[in-house]
Amino acid sequence: MNEQWNRIFKGRPWLIAVLLLAAFGLGFSLRGSGGGNSGHDHTETAQAVAEEPTQWTCSMHPQIILPSNDQKCPICGMDLIPLETGGGEGLGPRDLKLSETAAALADISTAPVRREFVTRDIRLVGKVSADETRTRTITARVAGRLDRLYVDATGQTVTRGMKLAEIYSPELYSAQAELQTAAKAARAAQDSGVRTQTAQANLKSATERLRLWGMTDQQIQDIIDGDGISENLTLRSPVAGVVVGRQATQGDYVKTGSVLYTIADLDRVWVVLEAFESDLALLRSGQPVDFSTRAYPGRAFDGEILFIEPVLDERTRTVQVRVEVENIDGLLKPGMLVTGMVAVTVDAEGQPVTDQADARAPLVIPETAPLLTGSRAVVYVRAPGEGDPVFTGREVVLGPHAGDVYLVFSGLSEGELVVTRGNFKIDSALQIQAAPSMMNPGDSIQADPCFGEGLAKVLDAYYPLQTALAADDDPAALAAARRVAAALGNLDCPTGDLPAAAVHNWARLTDAMAQGTARTIAAEGIEQRRTAFEPLSDNLWDALAKFGHGPEGTVRRFHCPMAFDNKGANWIQAGETTANPYYGSAMLRCGSQEEVLNNPSSGATSTEGS
Repeated sequence: MNEQWNRIFKGRPWLIAVLLLAAFGLGFSLRGSGGGNSGHDHTETAQAVAEEPTQWTCSMHPQIILPSNDQKCPICGMDLIPLETGGGEGLGPRDLKLSETAAALADISTAPVRREFVTRDIRLVGKVSADETRTRTITARVAGRLDRLYVDATGQTVTRGMKLAEIYSPELYSAQAELQTAAKAARAAQDSGVRTQTAQANLKSATERLRLWGMTDQQIQDIIDGDGISENLTLRSPVAGVVVGRQATQGDYVKTGSVLYTIADLDRVWVVLEAFESDLALLRSGQPVDFSTRAYPGRAFDGEILFIEPVLDERTRTVQVRVEVENIDGLLKPGMLVTGMVAVTVDAEGQPVTDQADARAPLVIPETAPLLTGSRAVVYVRAPGEGDPVFTGREVVLGPHAGDVYLVFSGLSEGELVVTRGNFKIDSALQIQAAPSMMNPGDSIQADPCFGEGLAKVLDAYYPLQTALAADDDPAALAAARRVAAALGNLDCPTGDLPAAAVHNWARLTDAMAQGTARTIAAEGIEQRRTAFEPLSDNLWDALAKFGHGPEGTVRRFHCPMAFDNKGANWIQAGETTANPYYGSAMLRCGSQEEVLNNPSSGATSTEGS
């Protein structure tokens, strides 16, 4: 027997605390109300307990309740333990009363619900591009042959007035000869004392024609002075910058207007970022943006939002946000991938705040307080008053995650004490006592098997995507994302028998998964694909927890606290060995299993930390 208990408790020190909680609950139920009739009350209680049939449960999976212990837990194979009941006078079905000693043994901590302004970080991805207002296209102003290229490679730096190319043009030769003739005629008329408008008009027309072709005033004057006619036109750069495009090839014949070079001034560039549809309400022109690029690890750049595109890209469900950045040192190159961050202070409604004096601060709780399962969020609140603590489960509506806190839209009041550590142990203790827990409230959606079977096919397509990202194999990840999109497209289950709230949840989750998959497919490179992969993972997990996962025996969710600049991120994977899709080979084993879904027949969630 000792060997059995050692095997049960090995590697699970928190289980001792859970069993202690159950024992304390039983003690309270047996204590009674005291007084002179306590002996009689105890006798009746003992008789009631003796008459109640014994039930058995699993310490690791308290949702398992069996009438005997002649078998092991059907999920993990552990020996079953007696199911103890408990309670207390005046306690609700989801209340747990503990002594201060029991609460200390269970390592339960609380924190007050507070009202304060918090900053929400919005992650954006994009790339560097040339400033369109500082980009010039150089064209051939006269038809001819490119006899010589002074600039023959993309990337060369040019200065204003620098020679770019020489164009041989018979048409140019004729125009210069015409200028000389017009100049001679004008001088002859002037020498004779007869000033004719025709001679002056011809001279002006011939001069302007060469000027429009790009000849300088000095070159034109040289021709007028009779210093000779050139068959070649020297093309010079009108701006300083970098050649970002070259269409000219020596020996080519070009037409008037043919594009020869594209020159960009890169002393100031644009960073074009992709903002998700859900983040648009928080973005404004003029907001500062911090960003980084893999070319310069550890170095931060900054700029300001210059413009937000008025049109949404329906393929990626994103909007382009343009940031203007000074680039005097030339470190930022067009085409570089960047990751940006916009810090936005939000109010009680989750909207951006420009002046805190005129706004109301939101209610916030620590990020460790809520237990998240499917589309629900629950917390345990310590009841006010002296004496032994009583913890009550309560469902809340959370706002966005901001830093190390969650915004609370409803369900809590300022000053209430929420459990920040030990909340899972309280929930497990309620399950062991056969009380309704908040994690498994008993009201899970009983959906048609079509939902679970369809999501299982999505999950089967998702696993290769996670594996490819963990293996740094971007082509395989793109192919897998397309298979996920195909599986999502085949989700066609009847919703007529579902409650209205369940229909809403199903529509919201499937739409969010479709958007996440579309962004994963449209991403440019593996880093952007990893960023888009996170919301796909979170919404798929919520759907599996709520609507089931078909024949899948165990679905595992992992968490990496270091992903995305220590903000943390989750993913789903088939195996038990951590394979981090956000870092790949750089930190493949960063993270650990956080939760599992063990019930394949319904949307009920069985969660356990690891």
